[in-house]
Amino acid sequence: MKAKAPQNPQPPAVSEEEIRQQEVFELESPDRTWLSGPRSRWRDAMTLFHVCRDFIRAFRTLHFAGPCVTIFGSARTMPGSDFYRMGEEMGAACARLGFTTMTGGGPGIMEAGNKGAFEAGGCSIGVNIELPFEQHLNPYVHRSVTMRYFFTRKTILVKYSYAFIVLPGGFGSLDEMFETLTLIQTGKLRNFPLILMGKDFWKPLMELVYHMAEEGTISPGDPDLIFVTDDVEDAAAHLQRHAVRQFGLRRKAVPRAMKILGEKQVES
Repeated sequence: MKAKAPQNPQPPAVSEEEIRQQEVFELESPDRTWLSGPRSRWRDAMTLFHVCRDFIRAFRTLHFAGPCVTIFGSARTMPGSDFYRMGEEMGAACARLGFTTMTGGGPGIMEAGNKGAFEAGGCSIGVNIELPFEQHLNPYVHRSVTMRYFFTRKTILVKYSYAFIVLPGGFGSLDEMFETLTLIQTGKLRNFPLILMGKDFWKPLMELVYHMAEEGTISPGDPDLIFVTDDVEDAAAHLQRHAVRQFGLRRKAVPRAMKILGEKQVES
């Protein structure tokens, strides 16, 4: 009796998420392209052009921002959650202190910070990023700029701010936090306050930071660069002491736009 030829097995079902991940992998994003090793001189020159364009566009847009506080945190935090409400309250507190609230311009904690500032009558800024699948700008910003590269975006999120508030987040938030902390630690950035909101969430991380100090991989005083609290009023008081008073900050008049440069007046 002749054996039947085995039938070709059906390929396993592919989820929409797997398709999305494959599309993202195949797509040459700007960061992926220029970080993929040596290229032609022309392509590197074009990258330099785009980097300069990123910075020039941001400088022209954010020249109108007053002294800022940057709020970092997860894009996945849902409206109505405790951390979202904390982000709203921190944005409002920054506005009451006379700061412009700056975030990455996306959803989650970023939206919460912008919303709190916006609804409290403060100025609200978003520094968005071009992604293969667009990160939509949240609706609570008075002025925004969209960056092509992650590293230019991180630079702008630091450049205009006198304090940094970090709510629970993922790899991106940790990256932003530790880069900012390194700039402060090495003296590249003035000793601006860095505040972590959510003691329970940050407890394992702070245990690691203290362990690094014990092992001598950071200086004994480096953990003191970080202020951890659950209380928005405590955070606002820390900002008042270590940003407003220390650096003599005050609410500034909004600079007038120069039409010859194609600038538009910011509204707040």
